Amino acid sequence: MPEQRTKIALIAHDGRKADMVAFATFNRDRLAQFDLVATATTGDLLIDKVGLPCEKVLSGPQGGDAQIAAMVAESQVRAVIFLVDPLTSHPHDPDIQTVLRVCNVHNVPIATNVAAADLFLASELLAPPQPALPAGPTG
Repeated sequence: MPEQRTKIALIAHDGRKADMVAFATFNRDRLAQFDLVATATTGDLLIDKVGLPCEKVLSGPQGGDAQIAAMVAESQVRAVIFLVDPLTSHPHDPDIQTVLRVCNVHNVPIATNVAAADLFLASELLAPPQPALPAGPTG
């Protein structure tokens, strides 16, 4: 049976995509320890610019935020990094609020800026599961 890896979702508003690429590039080795899921354009950037494998869902305005919220509700995602652009209005704001609300309801950590995302990756609480050690000889 393959080892179960921790899944993290990554989303970035258009005004924060460059920040996501910089964050992911700096943290590439750490992020590579997780299964990643991202909205479409963010996922394309993670794959093409950073070289990280990533499952992609729809773009945010087309329902990708809602798809990630559903994954959180189904306990498929352990944490969400959602780099929000607070200075721009978003026509799909209800979907954005859904991600935030579902993370709060299900007690799933969500980082909305790079500083918080860095703390996530540094936390032992987000450590990928360790393989079980073989049983030693009994005697």
